[in-house]
Amino acid sequence: MQDDEASRFAAVQADAILREPLDGFEAVYHRSSGLTHLLAEPAPQLLDLLTDTPLTVAEIAGQLEGAYDLVPDGEADIPIAEIVAHRLEELAALGLVLKVAGKGPGR
Repeated sequence: MQDDEASRFAAVQADAILREPLDGFEAVYHRSSGLTHLLAEPAPQLLDLLTDTPLTVAEIAGQLEGAYDLVPDGEADIPIAEIVAHRLEELAALGLVLKVAGKGPGR
């Protein structure tokens, strides 16, 4: 998923999946594929962030930094944005996240 900084991502519609916490993981049943995926952190948190509003990788990284008191990108060995981008690739491959057109929070 080679994307520029302005690309926005959204979780699939809530009725397309069923989510259930399961011993430190989250089981996600994807209705259209018929597959169940076990997600570990930070994948469920990414789905939560992307449920209501499409966000860029930078916006997601910023929200995670604030919510979890993470080391800012400029000071981390592996930038949060890089980790987020990789997790988005994985979630997109599973069909749980989509690249979308349009504006984000400041619509």
